[in-house]
Amino acid sequence: MVREAGTVAPDRGRIAVLYEADPRAGYVLGVDIGRGWLRLAVADLAGTVVARADVRNRGRSGGAVARAVVQTAAEVTAEAGLRREDVVEAVVGTPGVFDELTDRVRYAGNLPGWGRSGLIAAMRQGLGIPLTVHNDANLAALGEYAAGAAVGSRLFLYLLIGTGLGMGVVADGELFRGAHGAAGEIGFLPLLGSTGLGPESQEQPQGGAPRRGMLESAVSGEAVVRTARELGMTGPLTAKRVFDQARAGAPAAVAAVRQEARRLAHVVAAVSSVLDPDLVVLGGGLGHSADLLLGPVEETLHRLTPLRPRVAASDLGDDAVLLGAIATALRTARPLVFDQRTGET
Repeated sequence: MVREAGTVAPDRGRIAVLYEADPRAGYVLGVDIGRGWLRLAVADLAGTVVARADVRNRGRSGGAVARAVVQTAAEVTAEAGLRREDVVEAVVGTPGVFDELTDRVRYAGNLPGWGRSGLIAAMRQGLGIPLTVHNDANLAALGEYAAGAAVGSRLFLYLLIGTGLGMGVVADGELFRGAHGAAGEIGFLPLLGSTGLGPESQEQPQGGAPRRGMLESAVSGEAVVRTARELGMTGPLTAKRVFDQARAGAPAAVAAVRQEARRLAHVVAAVSSVLDPDLVVLGGGLGHSADLLLGPVEETLHRLTPLRPRVAASDLGDDAVLLGAIATALRTARPLVFDQRTGET
């Protein structure tokens, strides 16, 4: 449980030996499941990553994704020179909302088949260690609070903007999950009012969202691509290419990025009126392009509301969910290791 950390030479008497908790007394596994990538890492009790793997998510079904996680976890554990029993806790981050009563993930529309019954149980059995599942935006928020842009924040919001749109809320270091774990699922907010983007709209205005009227359809990487096409960009398009072209000054790309920034500002204004955060962190795939978004977001925000939290880019980038998973696993693992070891003596 402890290891020698050094010595102190007092004015009198013998040299004192200093000890510290041994971070090798146990390990945790963090898992980030995204549509494009699976990211896994093993860390010791000090939070130091000892092995990691980032692999393409090529699973065409929920079962294939679960098997890939189990296989990659075994490889990462072996790379760290550890046995399965050395890992005492695993935390998985995924899109959607985990339902503890049914042991299933709901609302993960970007991962086909991921809500099927038995998938989490199969992963848990395959890993052979305790496993909990959390929303990816929630874990990213905790990661940002532990080691990123939100260190010391009293109440902040993490906006995960990528394939979809999610939000994590952290107040005084604790995650706010809501009554059913769905707090922060802002992608389901309907778009109403004069925008013409609500579910009742039968037309597709320029830069608009599909008829289903969900906020996620208007504020995401796919929305950027759709807007860019409607403004005249052609050829194979991704959100990254649109932002790259905007940096180069292409008029259609610049207009598409500014449209995304204005919509983000409306999101920030709406949630700020409810939660009054001191900080909003932009993360996810579009967070990589925060240099193009922050100015227009703040400019629009100043026109929309007197409530103006600081808006900042994520410090952790693609690692936010993974590091949040590790931080969450450590909260459980540290006391668990202590209880197990002291119970054996």
